[in-house]
Amino acid sequence: MLASLSLLGWPRGASPLSILIYHRVLPAPDAMRPGEIAAERFEAQVAFLSAHFTLMTVSDAALALREGRLPKRAACITFDDGYADNWTVAHPILARHGARATIYIATGYLNGGRMFSDTVIEFVRRVPGQVLDLSSVGMGLHPVATDEERLKAVSALQVQLKYLAPDQREAQVRRMLSAVPVAAMPDDLMLTDAQLRQLADAGHEIGGHTVDHTVLTTLPPEGARAQVQAGRDHLAALLGRPVRSFAYPNGRPVRDYDAGHAAMLRELGFEAAVSTSPGVALPGADPFQLPRYTPWGDSTAMFAARMMRNARMGGPAAVV
Repeated sequence: MLASLSLLGWPRGASPLSILIYHRVLPAPDAMRPGEIAAERFEAQVAFLSAHFTLMTVSDAALALREGRLPKRAACITFDDGYADNWTVAHPILARHGARATIYIATGYLNGGRMFSDTVIEFVRRVPGQVLDLSSVGMGLHPVATDEERLKAVSALQVQLKYLAPDQREAQVRRMLSAVPVAAMPDDLMLTDAQLRQLADAGHEIGGHTVDHTVLTTLPPEGARAQVQAGRDHLAALLGRPVRSFAYPNGRPVRDYDAGHAAMLRELGFEAAVSTSPGVALPGADPFQLPRYTPWGDSTAMFAARMMRNARMGGPAAVV
């Protein structure tokens, strides 16, 4: 496979850093979560990565990049938000391949919390009938007769909620749930404190991701700082170790974070931050705007090909 990496165009003579984004690793595929990887495919990807790349935590890789000692094929596996299956499903797979990941935690959802995006998914999954009528709370009418229609309804509702301030978003979610009662919602999607400590003790890096997964550009500067600092301090106290890196919620440059937020992270003592701008980090890259991407593929060959294509992009096209 190493020969195929060169044939596919892996940059020769360069030391790019590839950072991969994951959220959940499901025990089995879920029609309501088509964007989430299941365990069998994740294991194949980790096996490929561990065989052909040097897998590092984000903070260690960012330091090596700054010091000019990054291995030629360096990669990071990252998880966003703090899902329980990062421990129950992903960790055993990573451990089998001797791999460590970086897991970015929105601290407000630990111990039984549920992110608004998951609330929408689980709500729409449980809605009876063929039409979801949320016109009484200003969220429209949505066909839900098929899985495809339910997925479209999920996307439409998440878009309506994503850029609201946290208190407004939570209030609107409560109105949504009151408008159409459904069966009991899950309260075990996110990590517990104990599971998070186990992940840290196993050698995975735990990074900041705010408290409520609030997009930083939706907040005044003092509000953004409070979200970042409170999340960091919670993790540091819980784990008894410093929090070295951060993932911007949503993560798109300019729209979701700006130069002021990158400077703020530096002032708060973080060593690195990751975005969701595609590409790879090259020598001289801003450690507070490291690119990340999701090279999904139904086969390992497709996964590898998409990694090569992303590497050929070089540094991210959109930076602050």
